[in-house]
Amino acid sequence: MKVLQLCKKFPYPLKDGESIAVTYMAKALHELGSNVTLLAMNTSKHWFDTGRLPAEFGHYSAVHTVHVDNQIRPLAALSSLFSERSYHIERFENQAFADKLVDILQHDWFDVVQLETLYLAPYIPLIRRHSSALVALRAHNVEHEIWERVAATGNPLKKWYLQTITPRLKKFEQESLNRCDLLVGITERDVAQFRNLGLKKPAVAMPIGLDCRDYLADDSSFQRPLSLGFIGSLDWMPNAEGLAWFLDTVWRPLLAPAFPELTFHIAGRNTPAWLRRLRLPRVQVHGEVPSAADFINQHTVMVVPLLAGGGMRAKILEGMALGKIVLSTSIGLEGIAARHLREALVADTPEEFYSAVNWCYAQADDLVQMGRRAQVFCVGNFDNLEIARRLVQVYRDMQPRQPAGRFL
Repeated sequence: MKVLQLCKKFPYPLKDGESIAVTYMAKALHELGSNVTLLAMNTSKHWFDTGRLPAEFGHYSAVHTVHVDNQIRPLAALSSLFSERSYHIERFENQAFADKLVDILQHDWFDVVQLETLYLAPYIPLIRRHSSALVALRAHNVEHEIWERVAATGNPLKKWYLQTITPRLKKFEQESLNRCDLLVGITERDVAQFRNLGLKKPAVAMPIGLDCRDYLADDSSFQRPLSLGFIGSLDWMPNAEGLAWFLDTVWRPLLAPAFPELTFHIAGRNTPAWLRRLRLPRVQVHGEVPSAADFINQHTVMVVPLLAGGGMRAKILEGMALGKIVLSTSIGLEGIAARHLREALVADTPEEFYSAVNWCYAQADDLVQMGRRAQVFCVGNFDNLEIARRLVQVYRDMQPRQPAGRFL
């Protein structure tokens, strides 16, 4: 099967959920015998020197990139208030990317064009004009829902701005759902939400997958004094706002006074200035770290204090694959059916976070066993090869939509 994968950012290094979701899907498709071509925006916000790609990034038959300046510009953001179009989407509409897409489609044929996230949907009409491939929209989130949740927790000015522009994103999302041939949601809940928004086309839920062989657990963190770790892209608003909430309402008033040996370590790309200036006892801000897995392995408990979000958190899967204790809000665990006190810890209020950490101290001897259960759960439910195999079968089942003989 020949697949063209379109991405709004280059999917390497594997330091965020989107890159993990894109890369492990492409690797699995390749391992199953598919021929996968990548066309990615190499954005100013997440620019990567493709000359530094490691040898193991050889699962693509061809890699194409187009530089896209997608920085948020205050004047453009302000002027968007007087437009009916979605500023969220406009930032990823680029003529050079469109031209490259046409060039690829004119010189090669594909069975499937797989759009990674809603932000590639503006290119569906172009794909239709130049290809008869099946168009699959892999929706990593219900995008407008994320921003509605962020608006509900933001400061008054941010709340007003997001409440003004997010309905336009919702309108675009609704309009785009039935322009694809297949909607690939990350969770069953997301697929149900898309149905509620008016989706009529075929849809399947395919979670993010990992190759758990890439994750080597290190139990030494269970022998050290208990430590908490947070890792996530800090230029993604839900991560930054959830972390600020955790520091203000959980760490300072509850955890820090009650547990004098407890430490909290924060890592993430594009650390905001307010966090770099943070000076709190036993809180260390590491910035971007060379290896997410190494950072996660160094700490007993992975904290995921998300108050907004959608889809699935790949970082939680990484923590489970590494045998760590994941302490998350219910929103953070959406799409991951881990059970409280079995494979993970769930907390939604400051008091529940406090109780969970207190439980970790009381059950210190049993934490390794919870980590083992988390690993078994991850392997059993989120193996990238098995998920890709199911998706390929869906693509094959839709073969009548394609010219005869196109699927290999």
